[in-house]
Amino acid sequence: MSSALRVEDLVAGYGATVVLDGLSFDLPTGGTLAVLGRNGVGKTTLLATLMGFTNRHRGVIRFGDRPIESVATHRRNRAGLGYVPQEREIFPSLSVEENLLVARRGGGWTLAAVYDLFPALKERRRNSGNRLSGGEQQMLAVGRALVGAPRLLLLDEPTEGLAPIVVEALAEALARIRDQSVLSIILVEQRVDLALSFARDAIVLDRGRIVWRGASTALDADDDTKHRLLGVAG
Repeated sequence: MSSALRVEDLVAGYGATVVLDGLSFDLPTGGTLAVLGRNGVGKTTLLATLMGFTNRHRGVIRFGDRPIESVATHRRNRAGLGYVPQEREIFPSLSVEENLLVARRGGGWTLAAVYDLFPALKERRRNSGNRLSGGEQQMLAVGRALVGAPRLLLLDEPTEGLAPIVVEALAEALARIRDQSVLSIILVEQRVDLALSFARDAIVLDRGRIVWRGASTALDADDDTKHRLLGVAG
């Protein structure tokens, strides 16, 4: 099976500070990967590094058959990296529809498909971004990434701060994206059960290194390892 993404001996951080210390992993085309770990271990930094927002000190990032570690962020996006940041970063003064239109690219999801996935966005398509709830803003951030024609979708803590009923709706939407498209997806998520049920494979980070890797089902069944590495009660 071909690789959507291959990371080799990646060392990166902010300025001279190293956060990621020798990461190597492979994501097959169409694969799903959960990135887990306690707070401050480098999960968000990993996604930021894949997008080119940090200082890379060493290592290779290969997207498909192309090394991209020296490629500018906007060119990574145009090549097919879609990013949903933890802060969402929608345009607050633009309407929902304008937020989608400004990011739209040929080959991406249509507005109709995004509205079908997130009916609340269709109802509020003329509302400005700063008049949306936190859950609606998160839906908009995901939709904006989808209209940009990604081949690999990077999701950073998409359920953070959301009410349980909104988390459930968002999880169902993400499962539809996974099942009804050919996207490869990396999910950073603090809700361990949600992440392991979503992704086929998982890695666990600790102090910027991978300390566990394997099938999500294997980790989900191993209460001792979940408690030791993630603080999840068995």
